[in-house]
Amino acid sequence: MRKLLLIALCIALCASTAFALSKEELKIGISQEFEFLNRHIQQMSASNYISDMCVRGLLILDANGEWQPVFIKQIPDLDNGLAEFIEEEGVKKIKAHFELKEGLKWGDGTAITGEDVKFSWEVGIHENISVGEREIWAQIERIELDPADPLKFTFIYKEARWDFNHLPQFTLLPKHLEEPVFKEHAPTVGSYEKNTLYATDPLNPGLYNGPYRVSEIQLGSHVVLVPNEQWAGQKPYFQKVVIKLIPDTSTLEANLMSGTIDMISGLGLSFDQAVAFEKRINEKSLPYIVDFVPSLLYEHIDLQLDNSILKDLNVRKALVYAIDRDALSQALFEGKQPKALHNIAPIDRWYTDDPEKIVLYEYSPRKARSLLDEAGWIMGDDGYRYKDGEKLSLQLMTTAGNKTRELVEAWLQEEWKKVGVEITIKNEPARVFFGDTVRKSEFPAMAMFAWFSSPENNPRSTMHSSNIPTEANGWSGQNDTRWSNAEVDQLIEEIDVTFDHEKRKELVAKILYHYTNEVPVIPLYYRTSNSVRPTNMEGYQLAPHQFSEANHVEFWHLTE
Repeated sequence: MRKLLLIALCIALCASTAFALSKEELKIGISQEFEFLNRHIQQMSASNYISDMCVRGLLILDANGEWQPVFIKQIPDLDNGLAEFIEEEGVKKIKAHFELKEGLKWGDGTAITGEDVKFSWEVGIHENISVGEREIWAQIERIELDPADPLKFTFIYKEARWDFNHLPQFTLLPKHLEEPVFKEHAPTVGSYEKNTLYATDPLNPGLYNGPYRVSEIQLGSHVVLVPNEQWAGQKPYFQKVVIKLIPDTSTLEANLMSGTIDMISGLGLSFDQAVAFEKRINEKSLPYIVDFVPSLLYEHIDLQLDNSILKDLNVRKALVYAIDRDALSQALFEGKQPKALHNIAPIDRWYTDDPEKIVLYEYSPRKARSLLDEAGWIMGDDGYRYKDGEKLSLQLMTTAGNKTRELVEAWLQEEWKKVGVEITIKNEPARVFFGDTVRKSEFPAMAMFAWFSSPENNPRSTMHSSNIPTEANGWSGQNDTRWSNAEVDQLIEEIDVTFDHEKRKELVAKILYHYTNEVPVIPLYYRTSNSVRPTNMEGYQLAPHQFSEANHVEFWHLTE
């Protein structure tokens, strides 16, 4: 009886703790490690999440998938007269005119001008800087500043692209602070990343232009944010935001229930944990809401195409045939995170499941075994395959401490063992895994993680051969499988200059055919994003794409 009373008391206390949340402090739990907060060179979603509260740019894609201006007065397009086709030396281009809003300032009071815009672009295109999505910057040929008005500037794009004005990643760097560091260190590959003020002086208010600025940072532990007094937008409600790293997803819920944190970010609970927690909320009337939204998040396994075993297409196809992905989805996610066919999610207008356009892989151990036989891998007495004395063994890597991914690894290990493939597992902390192993394409065989994208996103950064990260290009680009297909490169180029939506879809479908036929990546499942917030929090909206809910943190508030 005493034990039951203690449990009931704990639940009551937890409930009162949640409702005791005030505007003085909001504590957010996050399960992924974060790095420095320089948006140009960040590799981790957790870093982006934190930066979204502190660093803003020209425009944003909101939670409803609509493009909204942030620092600019109006988004230029061909209809409103702020953009136009031009021709230079026989090349059709687009010229777009921008104007910053008045009163924008960095956290140290320095005015934000077109000089910051141009400097941010110069950093983004520099070949020695490891920019993840260099195409965001490289598509702009030059930026012309208006000598009569520091708030006006013009982009001249290298070519006429249909999505020229989709620039949510065009976030700004403070020229007055970062330019000296950039000039000193950019000539040496990897030096700017180590010496940017976001790494060496992260508490400097002048680095931030969003609703919050960083007041304390402990890598591997927490970040404390306070309102940015120079922010010109809606003043944030919470006087302090503490983002706490809790790497083991199984402990996040306990921290929430104990009051150590007030909410769990979209980079928190695994899907199965969120489903189970929602059931407990309903059963015990706990004061929390679990938000779910089908997203553009795509869980997959990147294959190292330089691996001697994985160079064989038959082996890659066999690995896909050998996985019962429908059963995996049902067993681990109650069927609510469906099997992925490729990198584009069903909520995207470019999605297709047409078997005449893409290669589909229904579960078939028989086909898997036949392909491995054809590749010369013969089953041994120990249940594993061998070829020329070499065992068919592959290493699978992912983020350490992520319970869902660890369960998926165990599932895959058993599935592939059935067809004679040995899988060894080596997981790393997220900061190492994304910061070095994936970024530099140093995984020996397979890397499991997720890509987040915006709708109708050209896959240039992950599929174009020019985006294979190398030391020579400063480890920029995200084609870490090292996939190279000349036709895909050409199709990617054509998408950018095709203004007709249906024709773009046809080009995308051709890319998806090569992607599914050549298998540089094993698709696993389309993820549903989730987060947990107090029932008395409003103004919060979980986003289905890569631009997180933190982009609207200034609108979060409690019911009074």
